[in-house]
Amino acid sequence: MDKIKIIIRKEWAEVFKNKMVIFTVAFLPLIMTALPLISLFSTRDVGSNNSLNTEMSQSITKSMCSINLNGSECFQVYLVSQFMMMFMLIPLAIPITIAAYSIVGEKNNRSLEPLLATPITTMELLVGKSLAAVIPAVIATFGSFLLFILGAWLIITSKDVILAFLDLRWIIAIFIVGPLLAILAVNLSLMISSRVNDPRAAEQISMVLIVPVLGLFFGQMAGLFVINIEIISITAFILVLFDLLIVFMAIKVFDREAILTRWK
Repeated sequence: MDKIKIIIRKEWAEVFKNKMVIFTVAFLPLIMTALPLISLFSTRDVGSNNSLNTEMSQSITKSMCSINLNGSECFQVYLVSQFMMMFMLIPLAIPITIAAYSIVGEKNNRSLEPLLATPITTMELLVGKSLAAVIPAVIATFGSFLLFILGAWLIITSKDVILAFLDLRWIIAIFIVGPLLAILAVNLSLMISSRVNDPRAAEQISMVLIVPVLGLFFGQMAGLFVINIEIISITAFILVLFDLLIVFMAIKVFDREAILTRWK
């Protein structure tokens, strides 16, 4: 554990010198939090309009709303739930930005060779680098969700709507799917970073992971489906399997000798 802690501190000391990384970690969560709050603010008075109840009850899926919510309040929950995928972009974009520079950046700075020459194992090395990218992403995701809940508490009048944002669907999405996405993104980035010579190329290739999340976002916005508790639970289970596979592959493809000889 001491070796892993040293790697984490070393990674943070080097990576956070990059302005792009600081911008991604600091401002991306704020942007993703602001969007649903703006949506809530624009519909903050909709709950008082009883004439909307029948119309909204017919057009909005009730599966994501409790019996305590009327049609108008359910519309608020439905509308903000469209932005759930925005919170899923945080644990993807932040670790990709950090991990993409993890191997290639060290090679360009001539600090990779001494690190690989140490008696540290490949697993310890990758675990340290993975945690260095996952921890900031998870903290940013949890922090942005907390900020969203606090902002929602100040904006809307119905506390039942706020409780709807704390149901099992949101809890699984933020506190389980989010970290699982971060682990997937980090290890894929490490694999790519160990095979290319340019940090920007590693980051751009790794950004492919964002495409499925954006697909879910636009699919839900278009009304093709509703991301309910069943879909979130299945997604979490699939991500566990993918994470186990990608971690195994990351360790297998990380060839210390080949990295040093190929990049000289």
